Amino acid sequence: MDSLSELHLDALTEVFNVGAGRAAASLSEIVGDEVKLSVPSVEIRKSSEIDNEVIGLGTDRFGAVHQTFKGAFEAEAILLFAEDHALEIVRDMMSSQISIEDLAEFEQEAMCELGNIILNACLSAMADMLSIPMDCSLPDYTVSTINEIIQRINSGEADAYLLLLHIDLVIEKRRSKGHLIFVLGSTSLVKLVVQIERFLGAI
Repeated sequence: MDSLSELHLDALTEVFNVGAGRAAASLSEIVGDEVKLSVPSVEIRKSSEIDNEVIGLGTDRFGAVHQTFKGAFEAEAILLFAEDHALEIVRDMMSSQISIEDLAEFEQEAMCELGNIILNACLSAMADMLSIPMDCSLPDYTVSTINEIIQRINSGEADAYLLLLHIDLVIEKRRSKGHLIFVLGSTSLVKLVVQIERFLGAI
């Protein structure tokens, strides 16, 4: 299986759009201001195709939140923001005038919290809408280069599949582009398709 059909991708877009709405509501409470997350655009790629151009964030250093999840299928989720955008988001979450230079001690905790909110919102939406169980690990945050991210993606099954979501996050007038990547083995992708088809059949 090399790709998902347009119908599958449309269904996943709807699932993740619900998740983005939940995440935006939770983040708005933390930041104390309206947070908007765009409707995610969804595409499927082979892990061998991933590079900086595909990710398209215009940088070689990323703030990356990792989580693994298990249930009807298994995958690793990676939330990516350009490193400088990650620090700006942390400052917004801290609701203070703290300088970028002083943010390092808060970065790990705040970005794990951000990742936890976005990833759990998306995964809970998937679990609810597809009626499947989902268990998530605790989030882990690193600042990584594109090569380190690619190495991590390719450390599992050879030529795994990537479910790639492009997301715009807006806090007040600040806009940050991010990506949510799900790394799935071929077996997990097949299982995901089965669940999507079951969901579509029930509509």
